[in-house]
Amino acid sequence: MLFSSMEFLWLFLPIVLIVNRLLPRKANNVWLLLASLFFYAFGEPVYILLMLCSIFLNYISGIIMDPLQNGKRKLALAITVVVNLGLLGYFKYFDFFVNLLNLLSGREVIAVRNIALPIGISFYTFQILSYIIDLYRREIKVQKNPLNLALYISFFPQLIAGPIVNYRDIEYDLTNRTVTLEKTAYGVKRFIYGLSKKVLFANTFALTADKILELPLLDVPSSYLWFAYLLYALQIYFDFSGYSDMAIGLGKIFGFTFLENFNYPYLSSSITEFWRRWHISLSTWFRNYLYIPLGGNRKGLLRTCLNLLIVFVCTGLWHGAGLNFLFWGLWHGFFLIIERFRLKKLPKNKAVRVVRHVYTLIVVYFGWVFFRAGSITRAFSTIVRMFSFSSGNDAIYFEAFGGTAVVLVMAIAIFLSGPLQELFPKFKRKLYDETSTGYLQIAVLAVMFFLSIVSLVSDSYNPFIYFRF
Repeated sequence: MLFSSMEFLWLFLPIVLIVNRLLPRKANNVWLLLASLFFYAFGEPVYILLMLCSIFLNYISGIIMDPLQNGKRKLALAITVVVNLGLLGYFKYFDFFVNLLNLLSGREVIAVRNIALPIGISFYTFQILSYIIDLYRREIKVQKNPLNLALYISFFPQLIAGPIVNYRDIEYDLTNRTVTLEKTAYGVKRFIYGLSKKVLFANTFALTADKILELPLLDVPSSYLWFAYLLYALQIYFDFSGYSDMAIGLGKIFGFTFLENFNYPYLSSSITEFWRRWHISLSTWFRNYLYIPLGGNRKGLLRTCLNLLIVFVCTGLWHGAGLNFLFWGLWHGFFLIIERFRLKKLPKNKAVRVVRHVYTLIVVYFGWVFFRAGSITRAFSTIVRMFSFSSGNDAIYFEAFGGTAVVLVMAIAIFLSGPLQELFPKFKRKLYDETSTGYLQIAVLAVMFFLSIVSLVSDSYNPFIYFRF
């Protein structure tokens, strides 16, 4: 069930919200847990059993590990982490590694099983691991109520596509949250902004980009490929940041505070800065639970570079089981390492910052080619085609893909992806003001919501990129 679906907007959400407000406080967690399980089962009726088993196993593991000391505690952690990563690895990577093994051996050593990927497994597995690891480090207290732990893992606003929520960030909210009119109003505002990003911008770009990129490569004019991947870069930003806005807004409505997941990443002046602004919850998770335990930047420059490379191999594979995702991770990791050696030595002035910004956009842009292409061979073929500057098939014409209307929406989206907020800081503060919403902003929100609903009613094209991760 998508947040941007009629079932969610007009049935699921109103029912969950009304009952939540009518129930006594002690019953709220049970109700939200039942609603979250229904939400997941709506899309994954079979794999809800997998999630429930995962919740139960980690609840028991936490109870067992909590009183243990030293070696026994470390062993309990190791077993729990291996089981969690084993489940994720089997469902997400088994076929990938089997295909790779068969390719390298030149014959079918092991049969491919075509295992269906459970929705959101990467997100909830990482949330579970954050709980177990923080418990091992004694940074949090063990959760003795299985229903509360189950709600943390399965809470529907962030279950399917994040943001990845660390247990310690909402430990207090699980039992002591308050729901106020002010929080609800802010939550509704963030939800509408996120819905508008998704429906009015991301869906528009997806329709055109998918039409172009699904054509035979040799038929597509080079200029159309450049245009399609520009649209894709905007699509993935508005798609994922829009979903994060909706998740943060829904969390606020129900009394939970989730950390921000995006901070205008296309304003970045380095790949290092880009990853501080893009999918913040994922980069923070890898920093806290992989990069720092590996030694971070405390063991010299070469070890730091190796640690970064390991992190971004994992980042690439987290996004998908394919060589193109692996290359995408290595691509970003390579430029992060280069920046460790070079960027700190560059002078800090306006001209250099502009050059750095352009360089960052170019690196990110071509990274999206590998991310979207579907295979590494198609990604390289696409780049070759882009630089061939060929005219392609004469039967393909621009107006068939949306024409000037898409260009106009694209121009608006580019300004709203960060430049406008940078030029007008007051505008940015208004967007994220949790204490007040002026009459003009309310009117704008009403128009945006109306346009989003009209768009959803009139067009069924409503993909979501991060559901498959």
